[in-house]
Amino acid sequence: MWHFWLTADLLSRILAAVLLSMSMATWVVILWKAWVLAQAGSSVRKAVIAFWQSSEFEAGCAQAAHWDKDVGLLLKASVLPVSGTLAVAGSVRARLTRALREALAASSRRLQWGQTLLASVGATAPFVGLLGTVWGIYHAMTGLGQAADLTLDQVAGPVGEALVMTAMGLAVALPAVLAYNFLGRRASAIEAELEGFAHDVLELLACREA
Repeated sequence: MWHFWLTADLLSRILAAVLLSMSMATWVVILWKAWVLAQAGSSVRKAVIAFWQSSEFEAGCAQAAHWDKDVGLLLKASVLPVSGTLAVAGSVRARLTRALREALAASSRRLQWGQTLLASVGATAPFVGLLGTVWGIYHAMTGLGQAADLTLDQVAGPVGEALVMTAMGLAVALPAVLAYNFLGRRASAIEAELEGFAHDVLELLACREA
């Protein structure tokens, strides 16, 4: 890789720097998101269990908020506003549905953070590497075309170095694609659990307010 960097031209170095930046950003997102989802998956389950094991709604809210932020936001959103604004317009079920939907959307944005970056890197990194390979081969062939006598070593060396860019692009893209699929499924599972809990809370509060 160091020999490739020393022999590469300006465009190849720029593309290699872009791939390196993509790789660093990808691994930062993967490590951070994996930690966040691992914590969220455990805390959501504990918060839901703590809520339903409480004897009163207010006590359950306090216990759930202690274990998980997202569950706490859902329960906080279930407290209907009392001011004379449009927020209190409609039936009790409609107001509860609107409040819980907004809380779920906020939780979803946090859980889905970084997915766009992983998808973008997974889709574009191979083409960045391919562009570097094409440019490297063109650059190598142009230089070889000016040589008087060509041997196999003279052709294979520059072409092989150009193919390094394709390998770099794939090395950046594969972790991003795998992490996008795995972490996306994990986030979706947590969102489904939150949606189910929100539905149960909606039914509980609708019966209480009826």
